[in-house]
Amino acid sequence: MDKILEDIGLVARKAGKIMLEASNPKVMEKSGHANFCTETDEKIQAFLIDNLSSICPEASFLGEEDGQDVFTAKMSRGFCFVIDPIDGTSNFIFAYRPSVISIALLKDGRPYLGVVYNPFDEMMFTAQSGKGAYLNGEPVMSSKAPLSESLTVFGTAPYYEELRDQTFDAVKKLMPLCVDVRRSGTAAWDMCCVACGRCSLYFELKIQLWDYAAGALIASEAGCSVADIEGKPLSYSGASSIVCISQGIRQIPDIF
Repeated sequence: MDKILEDIGLVARKAGKIMLEASNPKVMEKSGHANFCTETDEKIQAFLIDNLSSICPEASFLGEEDGQDVFTAKMSRGFCFVIDPIDGTSNFIFAYRPSVISIALLKDGRPYLGVVYNPFDEMMFTAQSGKGAYLNGEPVMSSKAPLSESLTVFGTAPYYEELRDQTFDAVKKLMPLCVDVRRSGTAAWDMCCVACGRCSLYFELKIQLWDYAAGALIASEAGCSVADIEGKPLSYSGASSIVCISQGIRQIPDIF
């Protein structure tokens, strides 16, 4: 599996080059507020499927684009790649960093390998279940600082307008508990930032499996606790709320 993880990382780097070289990509709008796809998303997803298939030919694929976004019973058995070709598409469209490539490999419905690559800052997060998390090959662990000495990051679940008030009510409760709050626009990146100690808490009230599959594994392997807002384990079969907290925070704050 070490060789497979290395090969997945190489594919992610090549996909990152496609992202960096893209210029004025065609933008398509999907259902939901500000829910975009670009021709680069589609190009990278096709590239990932083609190249990852040669690494693990028996794996099925779940991806955000091109109608491959429905989790099926088959995907809960054996190997399944869960990919987000550009997590942070709105950032990508407006050249507002970061945007990342997220690749997870599930084994029998549970996260087994994870890669999140930020080509703009040349940062590659990787993890294998039970073997720790790494940034550019060096081990990382989440912060042991308390929430009061940490930054918090959150996602606004922008495609689900009915969650807007609940999201910002939670943010208002969090602000006096931490140093300050931030929003990056990419769930996978936010979980990696908790994993490497840049911040200590991330939450979002609804994200899709391709948004969290790789980042949640990386964060867990870095000592974080990752669950839904009720404290239940993630399903790894579809959309979920999510809270990712570092080692220094013993339990989910009472903000929901």
